[in-house]
Amino acid sequence: MEKFVFVFGPQAVGKMTIGQELTNITELKLFHNHMTIDLLEPLYGFTPEMWRLTQLFRREIFHSFSQSEQYGLIFTKIWYFDKKEDWEEIEYICNIFSSQGVEIYFVELEADVEERLVRNKTTHRLEHKPTKRNVEQSEQHLLSTLENRRLNSFEGEIKTKNYLRINNTNLDAMEVARMIKEEFNL
Repeated sequence: MEKFVFVFGPQAVGKMTIGQELTNITELKLFHNHMTIDLLEPLYGFTPEMWRLTQLFRREIFHSFSQSEQYGLIFTKIWYFDKKEDWEEIEYICNIFSSQGVEIYFVELEADVEERLVRNKTTHRLEHKPTKRNVEQSEQHLLSTLENRRLNSFEGEIKTKNYLRINNTNLDAMEVARMIKEEFNL
């Protein structure tokens, strides 16, 4: 494996959709965070045990994939910048890949909250993320994190060499995927 592309940003900013478009124009595989959440939530609910198992499951996949012959992996998730545990988990994940000589790329997405509220209800999102189908609950969570959490970095906070920040409020997913591919020569 050669490349690990970590796409992060707040809810409904377009991480999964951009990841899907990026897979269409590269040889990268997509592993979006809801692939594990939506697998385990029906069994455990949103409990500490579900989150523990999600983390373990993801780590196993990362270890296995980092040693594969695949071209690369895109992983998407929210990064809670105000939570030390999230910083530690991102570092742990990156170490899995860097220990295998994999090149790591960070893509941070941001968009206006009004646009994110529109995207939160799209058929495409709801089709691919069963736990988001309670739109009222999903919207409430999106709005509450605006007050309680920091889901985008401060300027200069991300220190990795391969880093790209994109405000995609007025861009479609394919445009953003092309920007990422060109910037990182994927």
